[in-house]
Amino acid sequence: MLKTTLAGSLPKPGWLAETQKLWPAWRPSGEALAEAKRDATLLWIKAQEDAGLDIVSDGEQSRQHFVHGFLEFVDGIDFSRKVKMGIRNNRYDAMVPVVTGPLKLKGRVHQMEATFSRQHTKKALKITMPGPMTIVDTIADEHYGDKVKLAMAFAELLNQEARALEKDGVDVIQFDEPAFNVYMDDVKRWGIDALHRAIKGLKLTTCVHICYGYGIKANLDWKKTLGSEWRQYEEIFPALAKSRLDQVSLECIHSHVPVELLRLLKGKDVLLGVIDVASDEVETPAEVSSVILKAAKYVPAKKLYPCTNCGMAPMDRDIAVRKLHALAAGAALARKKLR
Repeated sequence: MLKTTLAGSLPKPGWLAETQKLWPAWRPSGEALAEAKRDATLLWIKAQEDAGLDIVSDGEQSRQHFVHGFLEFVDGIDFSRKVKMGIRNNRYDAMVPVVTGPLKLKGRVHQMEATFSRQHTKKALKITMPGPMTIVDTIADEHYGDKVKLAMAFAELLNQEARALEKDGVDVIQFDEPAFNVYMDDVKRWGIDALHRAIKGLKLTTCVHICYGYGIKANLDWKKTLGSEWRQYEEIFPALAKSRLDQVSLECIHSHVPVELLRLLKGKDVLLGVIDVASDEVETPAEVSSVILKAAKYVPAKKLYPCTNCGMAPMDRDIAVRKLHALAAGAALARKKLR
């Protein structure tokens, strides 16, 4: 009951990459970079285990960005001429590569992270990948000419890698879909169908992560416009409840999401965001426990997985470690109260 996990990313050590940046530049290069990525992955596996997390992640230490870390392994994308594009419904601009031809994987994407992590932990292991809709919202297209066709092409590639990850011994694959909180009609029209294509044939646990974004200024400014209640989840949860995905990861603590909306996810595991990634203030175990206990009124405790609101990539490393400990301690406190 109340198994703990995190949304995915963790801060990169200063010897690996620039710190407190969403798109950090690598410090080393060549084989030294490959070695540093493995070292950072091992460091964070140990940190998660020391904190007491039940399901660990590689911390996304081998990728610069949660979307482009996958795209770099795809043929048919031109990274040499990035264009400025408004993403998340023009919430902010990003320099993105261009799809110029048929999409095809160059080879394995996350084999090193999966096999290396599997060798170094006996805990359940999660690997994250970007979801099809969020990829489509983070890349320019000059070939397919249709968002749905493009999304399904990416879903096919995600499925290829996911099947290989399952063979590597991964226990949970999570697809990150922050775009699901922006294009709610498209989620119901084709977004969930694209995820179904991405999980086709998998026997492991599948998850979709839907949050209100990293703690960067563009996202914080957007949140201020959402009013006293954030009800985006209300529009998509019923469709997700009917989906073939096993788990839904969402943002809860310090958000304006009405907790009663969780009842709309009946039957699903809920990865409950109880750690705020947009604040450097470290939660107390009591604060974490309080959020869990409120959620337990609407979701059976056996279906609740205390988690972070989102990734922690831009955060200070020491603060991230302390928040992991708060996550585990808060879940332990809630566990005692729910027994």
